[in-house]
Amino acid sequence: MAVKWSGGHSSSVLCLHVSAEGLVASGAERGELALWDGGGSPVAQLRLSQEEDVTSVVFSARRPGTLYTAHGESISVLDVRSLQEPLQRFHVNEEEINCLSVNDTDSFLAAADDSGAVKVVDLESKKVSRSLRHSNICSSVAFRPQRPQSLVSCGLDMQVMLWNLQKARPLWTTNLQECDMEEESPQSAGQFFNPPLAHSLSVASCGNVFGCGAQDGKVRIFQVTGARFERELEFQAHSLGVSQVLFMPEAYWLLSGGNDGKVLLWDVSSNIGKQQKSPAKSLHKRKAQAAASSRKDGKLNKAASNEHPGVVPKLSIEHREKVNWLSCAEIKGSRRVLVADQTSSVSAYPLPEP
Repeated sequence: MAVKWSGGHSSSVLCLHVSAEGLVASGAERGELALWDGGGSPVAQLRLSQEEDVTSVVFSARRPGTLYTAHGESISVLDVRSLQEPLQRFHVNEEEINCLSVNDTDSFLAAADDSGAVKVVDLESKKVSRSLRHSNICSSVAFRPQRPQSLVSCGLDMQVMLWNLQKARPLWTTNLQECDMEEESPQSAGQFFNPPLAHSLSVASCGNVFGCGAQDGKVRIFQVTGARFERELEFQAHSLGVSQVLFMPEAYWLLSGGNDGKVLLWDVSSNIGKQQKSPAKSLHKRKAQAAASSRKDGKLNKAASNEHPGVVPKLSIEHREKVNWLSCAEIKGSRRVLVADQTSSVSAYPLPEP
């Protein structure tokens, strides 16, 4: 059963994030921002000027008292110990921001927006150091743990991209629809009516594995090797679009939330752990396939993933509301998945121990 966190908002909650100290931040429509303690009680509230929807919140990795907040085209930097007027404001995006990510050295902040741009701000100089781009709305961006210069992004152009901040062009790009058509799966024809618009990304703590949730209801798991990535696993997770994916601190436990009102917990370690544990063997396999195109590589990886048809969730939660955002928190010694949806409350569900 869910515990409802109420009293922090009057509008639909759009985003969540948990600090290293266990403080929970939530953003909602009309500029509403709230902070919650571990018991689910609101401890501070703020309505940002212009009352633009708060679409993404992220705590600093090294300074948990600092909160970056996206609202409209702006990013406000707030001190959660005294939730008042922003300490600083960046206005570097041209259209509404969909997602923020800060690297684990707290040196760069990335903001993905509706124009398809990812603006990367150098937090020391307070200036844009890179402007990366998708051809359609960029829905999600995420820095890779332990690799402060590297990030991944995805968008409604169905592209998933790997970037290094030393280069303006992506190191590697995959088009989800082209891969599906190449594989000639029975659902390929349906992809034209329900294309894999990419909505959400999350990178595992190792930094080499990431997941992507898309409009076709599928979750795709990729593994990064050097300056490229390959698809390791793909499975139908939801009956409608996957709005959120979130890797948990455990190596390869992944949460997914969908427009079908479900929240699911997946353990994908058996599908990708072998590649992680045996890099030499994996590299030898890739060299043997070097003559094949990246599309054919994708086909081989998909075929391998079909050897695991029984990808089933470890936990299935019937949330019954479209999921806007997922986060995970340690509360009173046990873990909870926090769910933001179309309502003004945050729902907290218990999670199993690893």
